[in-house]
Amino acid sequence: MSFGNSGTALAPAQRFAQEGARRGSAEIRLNVEQASYAYAAGDRDAPLFTLGAMSFQARHREVVAILGPNASGKSTLLRLISGELKPLSGRVQIDGLETSQLDTRTRAQRIAMVQQESPLLFPMRAWEYVLQGRHPYGRALRFATPEDCAIASNALVQVGAEALRDRWMNQISGGEKQRVILARALAQKPLLLLLDEPTLHLDIGAQVELLQRLRRLAEENRYTVVVVTHELNLAAQFADQVVLLHRGKCLRVGTPAEVYRRELLEQVFEAPLEVEIGSAGTPRVIVQGRTSEDAG
Repeated sequence: MSFGNSGTALAPAQRFAQEGARRGSAEIRLNVEQASYAYAAGDRDAPLFTLGAMSFQARHREVVAILGPNASGKSTLLRLISGELKPLSGRVQIDGLETSQLDTRTRAQRIAMVQQESPLLFPMRAWEYVLQGRHPYGRALRFATPEDCAIASNALVQVGAEALRDRWMNQISGGEKQRVILARALAQKPLLLLLDEPTLHLDIGAQVELLQRLRRLAEENRYTVVVVTHELNLAAQFADQVVLLHRGKCLRVGTPAEVYRRELLEQVFEAPLEVEIGSAGTPRVIVQGRTSEDAG
């Protein structure tokens, strides 16, 4: 599925071939260096879950997919990247600044997080919801400025949700709501865009549309995008890098073609799989059905 100006994302292999020189010289936006974390019930208790030390980097315009089964540490890693959690060891930096040491306002101006669920505290229209993304730039109890309104309107346009502007958030579909939630994140004008399972509860068409938009937004706005997902084939299609987690450990980091090895994926996802490499160099994962031995 490749498209440039026509609105389709280039396959990872094509992007690397065309932009190798640019990527080699591009500035590092996100730096995760031997970062780890541990949850514990108390200071003297054994850890309930430990995320082992891991390292990777991401540049401007890159999309990074964090993959792994449930309870592998994906959301914990995303919270470390966001600065919500402070690493037990190592560091996480955005443009050279440690994310966990940024004050709340500064962090929100640099990092936008799209959660799995974004509950509404009270009824509001889509444009009001998107305007919330401008809070890090204003003072308490102030009205939105014309600039805020213009940025929020543009964010709706960027995600193709301008027609939803005056719709109530509790009256739109799941796919439409996800676009508005993404628009609120864009209204923060972030450098780093983080998404935790953004395709959850979306049908396949809406999943592809969302990831196409993320790919295009990364290219056009120089965002660095980090996406937690279970969708192996969509990640292979749209991500520049993959971080593969299993039981709190980072097993491999690299391009989809480098990470998608049958033995490794079978170990992580505990299912019989096949991996095919397409003509563009993009891997495709196929779940194997029952064998004749199983049927017997």
